[in-house]
Amino acid sequence: MDIKSMFLASSGRISRRTWWFGSLMLIAASLVINLVLALIGLGVSSWMPLIVYLLMIYPAYNLGLKRRHDRDNPGQDYLILLAGSAVFTILQSLGIGYSPVDLGNGFVGMMPGLWMSLLQLAFAIFGIYMLVQLGFLKGTTGDNSYGPDPLA
Repeated sequence: MDIKSMFLASSGRISRRTWWFGSLMLIAASLVINLVLALIGLGVSSWMPLIVYLLMIYPAYNLGLKRRHDRDNPGQDYLILLAGSAVFTILQSLGIGYSPVDLGNGFVGMMPGLWMSLLQLAFAIFGIYMLVQLGFLKGTTGDNSYGPDPLA
């Protein structure tokens, strides 16, 4: 599978190996973008995580959806994961549920309050479930309703 169709198309199926490769590429790209933004002085804004998230959401959506298709699943649970991540990123950018904490040397971080921590815990449990679904469980053997087996 070529890189363009891996990240820019939502139809079809991909294997676990392709999903892991694509996910690692997105993580690396996100780190590079954050590093560049920090070096040019924009990385200190509370809105930068949201901007980076918005840059990564479309390719991540396509990658995860095709992996869910490999398990013959329409992917609504994956959309819940992406939407929940977006909500947490927006809330953090707005400072809702978070308090500023002095990290020293003029850096200020955002620390979640109790209710936000509990929401994040529940969401993390769902995230672990999705990680198992996407990265560890075998896809449907043979053709399914989303296309041919990517391993065939």
